[in-house]
Amino acid sequence: MNPLVVRRFVFLMFIAFALTGGTVMFYDSFFERPPGDYETERGSMYLSTRDYADAMENFDAALRINPEHRGAHMGRISVLIATDRHDEAIANLTGLIDFLKSSLTEDDSTGRGTLAAAYGNLGIVHDRNGRHELALKNYIEALKVDAEAVEGPGIIDRILHDPNPSTIQKRAEYLYKELQKPKDQQVLQLPEEDAKSRDYKP
Repeated sequence: MNPLVVRRFVFLMFIAFALTGGTVMFYDSFFERPPGDYETERGSMYLSTRDYADAMENFDAALRINPEHRGAHMGRISVLIATDRHDEAIANLTGLIDFLKSSLTEDDSTGRGTLAAAYGNLGIVHDRNGRHELALKNYIEALKVDAEAVEGPGIIDRILHDPNPSTIQKRAEYLYKELQKPKDQQVLQLPEEDAKSRDYKP
């Protein structure tokens, strides 16, 4: 066969495969996504700019489409925590934890990450409200479920915001040590450090 013809054929086949792969990826990204994903991503964008009303509106829209959307639940809870609606946050976190515990399978790593984040966030809310023993209990549960999911911000976030951020593990270790002391010697709240604590999303 003519080498030029073969080379042209190979080149055309390569282009065809590349186009096919790109089309499949595009289709999967935009048409095969779980219901509620688009609204959840919009909610996360608004959450990152602290536009809490629009964030909540989008998370609620996602949950109307898909009542079991984990990301939408966690996003909604993040809004509740950020706006100091702690009782609502606790109720939502407790419901999400019960749901995940009853529905998780062993190979569901995303679900485990969500469950760990839910326990971590529940600990943060109790911590901020002075219920430190309960906070410690939830921090320990978060670390038992998936320590990696609640290990704290990634390297980029550390560079931009805080090179030594507070983490679930650090806070749990601190609380454990303080709770071993006599009550009159315990220092359980450090306003400057506590202000750095951030809720978790898997």
